[in-house]
Amino acid sequence: MTARPDPRPAAPAPRRLEAADLFRDPAFSHPVISPDGESLAYLAPSGGRRNVWVRDIDQEHEDARRVTHDTRRGILTFFWSDDPRWLLYLQDTDGNEDWHLFRVDLEDPSAVAEDLTPLEPGSRVFSAEPLPARPGTVLVTMNPRPASFDMFLIDVCTGETTLLHEQTEPGVDLLLDREGEPVFASRVTADGSTEFSAIDPDTGERRPLLRAGGPEQPLGVEVQRSTPDGTGLLLSLYLDGDDLQLVRVDRESAEVSVLAAVPGRSLDIMGMLAPGVLPPPLYIDRGTGEVLAARFAGPRAHIEVVDPDFTEVHSALAALSDGVLGTLSSDLTGTRWVATFVHDREPEAWLYDHATGDSRRLFRPHPHLDPAHLAPMEPVSFPAGDGPELHGYLTLPVGVPARDLPLVLVTHGGPWAHDAWGFSAQAQFLADRGHAVLQVNFRGSTGHGRRHTLAAQGEFAGAMHTDLLDAVDWAVGCGLADPDRVGIMGGSYGGYAALVGAAFTPERFAAAVDLVGIADLTSFVRALPPFSRPYLASNWLAYAGDPDDPEREADMLARSPISRVEEITTPLLIAHGANDARVMQTESDRIVASLRERGVPVEYLVADDEGHGFGNPENEIRLQRAIAAHFDRHLS
Repeated sequence: MTARPDPRPAAPAPRRLEAADLFRDPAFSHPVISPDGESLAYLAPSGGRRNVWVRDIDQEHEDARRVTHDTRRGILTFFWSDDPRWLLYLQDTDGNEDWHLFRVDLEDPSAVAEDLTPLEPGSRVFSAEPLPARPGTVLVTMNPRPASFDMFLIDVCTGETTLLHEQTEPGVDLLLDREGEPVFASRVTADGSTEFSAIDPDTGERRPLLRAGGPEQPLGVEVQRSTPDGTGLLLSLYLDGDDLQLVRVDRESAEVSVLAAVPGRSLDIMGMLAPGVLPPPLYIDRGTGEVLAARFAGPRAHIEVVDPDFTEVHSALAALSDGVLGTLSSDLTGTRWVATFVHDREPEAWLYDHATGDSRRLFRPHPHLDPAHLAPMEPVSFPAGDGPELHGYLTLPVGVPARDLPLVLVTHGGPWAHDAWGFSAQAQFLADRGHAVLQVNFRGSTGHGRRHTLAAQGEFAGAMHTDLLDAVDWAVGCGLADPDRVGIMGGSYGGYAALVGAAFTPERFAAAVDLVGIADLTSFVRALPPFSRPYLASNWLAYAGDPDDPEREADMLARSPISRVEEITTPLLIAHGANDARVMQTESDRIVASLRERGVPVEYLVADDEGHGFGNPENEIRLQRAIAAHFDRHLS
């Protein structure tokens, strides 16, 4: 089906947005209320970097104070400890993904943030969260033993670190109850599926409950958590159908019951609103640890209430915006709530007091942008050439007839992720410059059912690519796109897809942009870090191949753009971060060197202070200016 027509009257196209208008850091983002409900923490720029600011819940930003002082790289992830005195955040070095956990003392404005996890290079923090049963502490999973995930208890005030649970063997992980005691164990098997067991609290013996996952869940069973009392195991499973559901497995009987399911929709795992921005699949009660609601993927995400006591709060929150609930936090009593809302043109954040019924808008992340001048993102669907339905999103220029437009196919990363409805700076930037922007959830994408994901096995540079070509054919067939002015771009797997487009079907694309894309599947898989090895069977090994198997290695090379670089004639823009921990810069170097030797137009941007993607705004703005010039030059 085609996109719904924009109900607004046609108007002259607004002035062209500059890269800085869309790709500078948001004025406000990621608000989180303190456990006592008295303070608000959020991200806002200072000195060219995102930092954490704190203010009283009733104050404005002018009264807030900056509590972090990073000047090298912006902060993306932070959270409150159980004591409102302390705020914790994660930071790496120039995008290398060696995350450390830092502490901020909010009672001492002169205090310097302290690194609570002074790890050696190559080790990192994977997760951190307060442990309710042990006030003043935070539970941290990290790998001081490079190939192992160990759990530590860190005293937030003193920094004292205690080993809580050591990973006994690769691929075996523990699930803890609210007391911090191991109640369930998961073990990744040789075929990539996961065995779940109940742990006897007295003997430590494990009693098998069920086996699940495998290639149908490439990143593993994404939701794995104990109920707060330890009597049930919460998992994301397909069961006997095609839709991913939230289920509870009883600890004693192993009986499986469905907690949340929506016919025709899957639990929203790895939905990408923008690079690096993932909405949560579950909303959890801060005070009790119980599941309040679950998020399901679709043309627009759907929030399914799980806890009946949350129904009234959810109804009140949903009435605040015509967007979709994004992030959510509350005080420990569930009285004051801070919610963000996903929207294609007007994302926003609200404060709601359930005791009084009062609410007020806290902020918009992009207050300088007029929503009336931005382009709607419309869900679309169409059949692939071999029959299955494909779903995606179309963003068209405002005030321009939707006929014979230059088209840019923007391909998401992963590939085990999916594009979702919401504000996309990339789509807005390209649409404002007169391009139609099409994002398609090709086979292998999550969020569209088991069959859609499994259909990508063995289809790198195969059906995964023909889905993208079918999307272009659909746009051309509708009269939206000019077949001679089609570009392709993406990051990570999306960069691989752009390189495949340029190397395998150069006649279809007039320009391509590769951002930190994989050029050689074999070297990429071989370079994955040691701690990831036990978890590869369900994803890269199952879908792309095992480079240690000579037959599979040959097939992987045949599907790698590096093997067909001599066939690239499409003008390319390639960007890479020198500290990329996932795709080595040498892969991009090889592509660029080969193209330059043959005189194929190629522009190469390397940022010394970036990793797997560009995060510092000056680098992102420089990149976007280059993208705009590249497409203006080759799609005009």
